[in-house]
Amino acid sequence: MNRNTAYAVHQSARPTGLPSPTDFTYVAHPVPEPAPGTALVANLLLSVDPYHRGLMDGGEGGFELNAPLEGRSVGRVIASRDPGLAEGDLVFHREGWRTHALVTLGLGGTRKLRGHEGVPLEAYLSVLGGTGLTAYAALTRTAGLRPGEDLYVSAAAGGVGTATGHIARLLGARRIIGSAGSAAKVRHLTEVLGFDAAFDYHDGPVGEQLAKAAPGGIDVYVDNVGGDHLEGAIDVLREYGRIAWVGAVSTYNGDRSPAAPRNLFEVVHKSLRLEGVLVRHHTNLQDELEDFLVPHLRSGRIGTDTTVVQGFDRTVDAFLGLFRGANFGKMLVRIDG
Repeated sequence: MNRNTAYAVHQSARPTGLPSPTDFTYVAHPVPEPAPGTALVANLLLSVDPYHRGLMDGGEGGFELNAPLEGRSVGRVIASRDPGLAEGDLVFHREGWRTHALVTLGLGGTRKLRGHEGVPLEAYLSVLGGTGLTAYAALTRTAGLRPGEDLYVSAAAGGVGTATGHIARLLGARRIIGSAGSAAKVRHLTEVLGFDAAFDYHDGPVGEQLAKAAPGGIDVYVDNVGGDHLEGAIDVLREYGRIAWVGAVSTYNGDRSPAAPRNLFEVVHKSLRLEGVLVRHHTNLQDELEDFLVPHLRSGRIGTDTTVVQGFDRTVDAFLGLFRGANFGKMLVRIDG
């Protein structure tokens, strides 16, 4: 890439169902100069996430057409007129899906990374990033997982799912059960990540498979899928069980089947608690998350669980790969240079 040229991914059309490459355009423009109070960051790693799909429909809070897409990123400051940022600082920000960004410390989630020795950069967009923070908040604040309890997590081989498995084990969960979308991912969950049981949701009704994997029931469900996964979990949850609802990937690509399960009244019958998890409401937990996980990252007890695609020109490919099940853990893009 030309060092004087910046590149960005623009959304050029509204997807119908699954997005396609023709919905996006790569746009080149001169590298911007920082204005007073801003710093220029050269991005190193970009995050692509399932939630981006919902923003592509537009509407309030959605992406504008023919403008750079936004997403979590880690980059290095290369020029600064922000007194809080110096050249060479590593920063986390939300001006991703581009090679260069203008940021201001404290605005839009921009923060300097603590730079823990022995922790790879990928961790700051996975287990120490938004996905890890989501999982940590879901388990410690929303669901209040206690030692000795049993947990089920859907989309368990994805970014939030793998982080949930690691954190739940460190918190003392007794049994951890996951669902995923392929036999290879099921093996990855049980043989690599240490889940006690896992199943492929394509192999039969989710509720039946979950009941078989957890014959004694579960205490906590971290939901990344919605739909039949949520319905199945409600059936298997014990009295006073808790559901931390993170996402509903089953509806992201135009499937408008009802998100409310048919057995919703069981929430009353069993005295269950169902609460949504939005990571921006838990940014105050960032330092707590890092203090909790960094020793285990350094020791090798847990990993970053990432799939890294090389090259900015493959950003769209990486995003579309999420919906083909191409990722194990968090999907990231490493920018050349």
